[in-house]
Amino acid sequence: MDEAAAQTAWESLDLLFHISNILDTGLDQHTLSVLIALCDLGLNPEALAAVVKELQRDPSPFPSTLTRPASTP
Repeated sequence: MDEAAAQTAWESLDLLFHISNILDTGLDQHTLSVLIALCDLGLNPEALAAVVKELQRDPSPFPSTLTRPASTP
């Protein structure tokens, strides 16, 4: 990616992050960039939005401590 394209990409992400903040999505810039990349790869944006909403509603569906199998000496 050349410098001009990188600058444009950064400005676009910054603008989308500002829009995200105005809409009070609760997404940080890294998460937003990952979601944009997934959309660029062809994932359905509505499906991604549904997943994000579900994760924000109940962020810890798994136990906070995972049990490891006992190690053998």
